[in-house]
Amino acid sequence: MANKYDTPEEDMTVTITLEDDTEVECDIVTILEVDKQDYIILLPTNTGGRFPEDEVWIYRHIEDPDDPDAEPTLEYIDSDEEYEKVAEAFDEYLDALEFDDDEE
Repeated sequence: MANKYDTPEEDMTVTITLEDDTEVECDIVTILEVDKQDYIILLPTNTGGRFPEDEVWIYRHIEDPDDPDAEPTLEYIDSDEEYEKVAEAFDEYLDALEFDDDEE
């Protein structure tokens, strides 16, 4: 597991369009690599109480290897097994952050 963006220089956000065409702005928490696949962890910020405040969303994060300037594609994770692996990696990431804070 690797975190591609440990210390972003600025807050990074992305806007997700839901199935009902509602747009939700999300903070990018981190991008993790699990089993050679990148995953983006998002924290919705403008849900109007529609979703729990501390709920994160996890998507596959796919960059175009032929065009580094292209916007990455985000894909749903359909497999429970795949989702659980990424959720576990994210928990480890949070544990590491907590450990680092305790060290300081």
